[in-house]
Amino acid sequence: MSAEFSTPELPAKGIIEPLGDDDRLLLSSYGEFLPVHERQVLIEEGHQQNSLFYVISGTLHATTTRSGRPVLLGRIGPGETIGEINIFHPGLASATVTAIEFSQIWRIDRQSLEDFMNVSPLPASHLLIGISSTLSRRLRETNDKVAMMHQI
Repeated sequence: MSAEFSTPELPAKGIIEPLGDDDRLLLSSYGEFLPVHERQVLIEEGHQQNSLFYVISGTLHATTTRSGRPVLLGRIGPGETIGEINIFHPGLASATVTAIEFSQIWRIDRQSLEDFMNVSPLPASHLLIGISSTLSRRLRETNDKVAMMHQI
């Protein structure tokens, strides 16, 4: 993929798929578009984090360190999000997120999300359902992994 940042636009994928063109355009104005270069850290484990990130293009890795060694937690690609927990419960990032190729990201913080919710409650409800679905899916996957690790 080219390292050029194309004209920013939120595509109808992932958590924002149910939103119409006008709603996605309005939502995009509440956040900011970020070019993230290969090997650039977007989020650093242990640092304060209060934003939701939506991947427009590219691929990122979420990693943590255990016993001094890096552990890959997952790959994040187009239409996926990062920061779903911290947008609602700000705190320290539980992982480092690094671009493995040039990526286009859209970021929104908690206050801007609340502003969007006040102006456009119906589209915001679709967005919140999408975020909740992502959180639920990830929790279920984590529960399945823990259950597999502790089978008798």
